[in-house]
Amino acid sequence: MDKAVLTKLETYLRRQFSNAAIRVVARPKKKDSAEVYMGDEFIGVLTEDKEDGDTSYFFEMAILDVDLED
Repeated sequence: MDKAVLTKLETYLRRQFSNAAIRVVARPKKKDSAEVYMGDEFIGVLTEDKEDGDTSYFFEMAILDVDLED
């Protein structure tokens, strides 16, 4: 993904989650995905999917059971 797409995705996620601390960062060896951070904490991966002339993006975030504890 190029820098312009990463910026658009970051802006979208910040707006959707009302959180300016979200950052979308290019992955050094992968061109079809990016890492998502909240501040310095890694929270997930965005993957680009190009099919039939359409482009979509999937956000995958793992939630560990220890994260659910109070």
